[in-house]
Amino acid sequence: MNLFPLKPTSSYVKAYYAALKQFHEHGHTTEGNTRSAFADLLKRCASPYDWHLVEEYQFKGTNKQPLRADGALVDSLTLVHGLWEAKDSADDLQKEIKSKVARGYPLTNILFQSPDRAVLYQDNRIALDCDLTKPENLIEILQSFFEHRLPHEVDWEEAVLKFSEKIPDLAEGVTKIREAEHKKNADFREKFQSFADLCRQSINPNLTDPAIQKMLVQHLLTERIFRKVFNNNEFLQRNVIAAEIEKVILRLIKQVITVSLETVAIVNSLPSLNFDSKEK
Repeated sequence: MNLFPLKPTSSYVKAYYAALKQFHEHGHTTEGNTRSAFADLLKRCASPYDWHLVEEYQFKGTNKQPLRADGALVDSLTLVHGLWEAKDSADDLQKEIKSKVARGYPLTNILFQSPDRAVLYQDNRIALDCDLTKPENLIEILQSFFEHRLPHEVDWEEAVLKFSEKIPDLAEGVTKIREAEHKKNADFREKFQSFADLCRQSINPNLTDPAIQKMLVQHLLTERIFRKVFNNNEFLQRNVIAAEIEKVILRLIKQVITVSLETVAIVNSLPSLNFDSKEK
């Protein structure tokens, strides 16, 4: 689905060029003035993606040195989807780009822009080099900037969509299995009661059985995801509640194996973030 919201004839595009014209007529052509007009365009483009533009964004460069970009496209999980560097018309854009690259600015998805020209680097190469005085070129380079995805980002988004569609059916299946086992399986009832007692002791003494049963279902569907995505097998060792849930799940293992296999198939398509479990 194409989320990019602008066309060459959009009111936001017209407002951008009108602002540049006004700046030029009044001699306000420094980077600080012209940058604000382009920032407004980026903010409008970011909205449908549920991203926001963070100006004066601080980050670590390719050599881990502290750097600052004029802007970054950031989502709700604080993941960065693109960097933006603005210059004015008096700057030598090519020279500025070389300087930024030498300092360690990543070329994964970064837009170097001045009022009359923009160069977009993606995957360590020039993807577009455009004359921005033409609205159609402005739209082309902005759309390419916003729609760029790394392979693992594509895999992640597809897996999230797939799992979101399956969650209701998987949860309903686990719930039915749990209800059936609670009626006929004394061993399961014993383990569940031990787990429920621990939850009430550790979390809230007023927790009801239905609430605890939902915790059980949610854990079965999500624990494997956390373990895969964060590449951390110490989750159960550090979380007493999670360890007790696994004991209850073991009593359902034959019945939930189909649900687990469906979950595992989706989980296996997720990329690992390879976070160090010791990091805060």
